[in-house]
Amino acid sequence: MSSAGYACLQDTLQLSAFPLRQPAKVQPVTRLERIGDTLAVPPGIAPASDDLLGHVLFALKHEGINLTILAQALPQIPAQALEAELQKAPNGIYIRKACFLYEAFTGEGLTQHSPVKGSFIPLFDPKQYLTMPGERNSRWRVEFNGIGTLAYCATVERTPQITALLEHDILARAQQFIQNLPSGMMDRAINWAYLNETRDSFAIEKDSPSEEKSRRFIQLLRQAHERIPLSEDYLVTLQNATISNPYDMAAAFRHEQNHLANGLQGAAGVTFVPPAPDLCRELMDQLMALGNEATKHVDPLVAAGVISFGFVFLHPFMDGNGRLSRFLIHQTLCRAGALENGFLLPVSVAMKREERLYLETLQEFSRPAREFWDVRWIDQGNLSFNFTGHPAIYRFWDATPGVRFTLEMAKRALEVELREETVFLENYDKIVKAVDERYDVRGSDLSNLAMMCLAQNGMVSKHRRKQFKYSVQEEVFDYIEQVTQALLRAQEEEKLQAETAVE
Repeated sequence: MSSAGYACLQDTLQLSAFPLRQPAKVQPVTRLERIGDTLAVPPGIAPASDDLLGHVLFALKHEGINLTILAQALPQIPAQALEAELQKAPNGIYIRKACFLYEAFTGEGLTQHSPVKGSFIPLFDPKQYLTMPGERNSRWRVEFNGIGTLAYCATVERTPQITALLEHDILARAQQFIQNLPSGMMDRAINWAYLNETRDSFAIEKDSPSEEKSRRFIQLLRQAHERIPLSEDYLVTLQNATISNPYDMAAAFRHEQNHLANGLQGAAGVTFVPPAPDLCRELMDQLMALGNEATKHVDPLVAAGVISFGFVFLHPFMDGNGRLSRFLIHQTLCRAGALENGFLLPVSVAMKREERLYLETLQEFSRPAREFWDVRWIDQGNLSFNFTGHPAIYRFWDATPGVRFTLEMAKRALEVELREETVFLENYDKIVKAVDERYDVRGSDLSNLAMMCLAQNGMVSKHRRKQFKYSVQEEVFDYIEQVTQALLRAQEEEKLQAETAVE
């Protein structure tokens, strides 16, 4: 079974690229159709196996834009082939895109026998991709509308899941939610968000922060509202604030190769290798420029997903990249003005609850990228790294999984984590008030018992009764249970009624 389009280019030219989600294959069908994870191509439509330009044009027409493959394939196609095809259809959409990209990737000009006419065409189809207004090339009348530039570009497909999440308007709902809270409750909910965002961002890294580390990170989260533009100096300052070991504090982006490992010894334990230092620095300049502009043109949560995952895939520091990548979600949202009055969406809390999905999302990039590194064990603690791929795998990447995950976690942070904590605080206040009106109980004891009872679904355990028996009357324990269970029962009934009404 022969391949077509990007799959054919990848196989024929032995290109460095991640596996295609839906490769085009020639099959006994009468029309183009998507069958499972394959784009089935009729034999009569597929270009000849040695017609590389034909496969480029086929891919541009039927498979969208894959800059990783195009950046490597187009320079291997003779200029004469492009010029001949252009002469046949001087205003053809796909040959214009191919010529535009050829000149961009090679730096060489093609001969035009007559000027291109007609309207400007977007490189990325806005119906298929999330896009940004970009630079217009008058020579080919093509607008580069990708998220980034032709030096660094993230692709985000307009999938049904992403479309639905964007239509949900999570950030507007978040602002409405926080504005509708009583002022005292709002302050407590925000404080909870900062504390738990800090705790779980460290927990994702399997780290339990000291009180001082937690304090510094909370301060860092609050500084996100200052809307400071991304720069190397700023990111270095942030990295230093998240690291307690002075030997791990960076003075600049890294000048040595780093990697992630799973605990196994030697090369077998290496799970991800980011780009080499020189390429990393070049792409970080591009990422920072994108981060400072993207929120003006795309949904802030989309920009946040691109910047956060883009940062962690470049791994510009020897330590602290994970926490900083999650911080950049908040920084991007704050720079966009999407979070006001010190508000914070506790996305790390949601990510910690969905840690497996978070890891799987990261691995959609890290696993295939690892295949392009030859890692060898030298001696204890020392490895050699030889990149066998093409820089395009880091320069042009599919941010669709990362953006989808960011949107999902923002939605969960609002609709599950924050709402649950708000309900918890409301219940806590009602329990304390009810008990306080009937009994004289020490404030700290009542506070602890109310929280414990809520955490145990309306029960005060025998252990807690024994612990507080010399300061709290036995009937108080029973009354706390009674009030708590009544609250939880009423809320469960409301929930059932709401679900029934929807049905």
